[in-house]
Amino acid sequence: MVPPEVQLLDITGPAHLFYEAREYGADLSLHYLSMGSSTGELSSAGLTLGKLESFKDHALTIRDILIIPGMESHIFLAPEFPERSTAFFSWLKRQYKNGAKICSVCTGAYLLAYSGLLKDKRCTTHWKYISDFTKRFPNVAVLQNRLLIQDGNLYSSAGVSSGIDLALFLLEELFGPVFAAKIAKEVVIYFRRTENDPQLSVFLQYRNHIETRIHQAQDYLTQHLDQKTNIETLAEKVHMSPRNLTRLFKKTTGITIGRYVDELRLEKATQLLKTGEKVQAVAEACGLQSTNQLRTLLRKYKAPLPSEI
Repeated sequence: MVPPEVQLLDITGPAHLFYEAREYGADLSLHYLSMGSSTGELSSAGLTLGKLESFKDHALTIRDILIIPGMESHIFLAPEFPERSTAFFSWLKRQYKNGAKICSVCTGAYLLAYSGLLKDKRCTTHWKYISDFTKRFPNVAVLQNRLLIQDGNLYSSAGVSSGIDLALFLLEELFGPVFAAKIAKEVVIYFRRTENDPQLSVFLQYRNHIETRIHQAQDYLTQHLDQKTNIETLAEKVHMSPRNLTRLFKKTTGITIGRYVDELRLEKATQLLKTGEKVQAVAEACGLQSTNQLRTLLRKYKAPLPSEI
């Protein structure tokens, strides 16, 4: 679906992954639908998407997937938007009853909610709109800090790049994990995020501050995760004393340096194990001296052990 002022990555991310899947032999055909009678829509970035088909010309079945990307907020928050879109919402509900998978990316969840499909269902949306969504649709269970949510044949994803994760999730359901991994590798996505992952990676968390020296320390730790870095070396890199760095890091981020390194290692290890990397290689990539240290880290934070992945 191509709504007006669509967010480009919301639609082009999933579209490209399904295109690659087709190139790898998946039995897929791709269609791009307009919410109205127009054969073209201007994206939020100013790029026009043309040759669109009307949604009215399509009747979906259990074999179909409909991706509904997000759009500019002034459109879906406009008071007249729900009434103006009743024909589309009625059509959407029919496709859901026909068994089609209905999927939203980012603020596309608003369209599912306006149609009534999300009543008494679970979903997620972009973190910035969680509060508004919850107030606007009190009969929907909106889960915070979740990348993907599946509730029956309704799927929702957090925002923008999460549409790529959603597409991989769907491809894995359709064609299995090996096929999905091939597509991820083809588009150079090495770390696949899953339904249970948070919206923000730990590599992006704890960054909502303006303390340059702490950003430098975080950058160094992230870039040298495969090495054992002591506090003296880290302090020297950012021109601080170890004591001041330790104090300022905790004050700025809310966690200790040790906990931050643990969380970086935990996320990287979990993702590498999911892709089939050998346990010893994962331990080395995370700066750990042995597989026993890796298992200790995973147990500490109640993450799946290698034998369970």
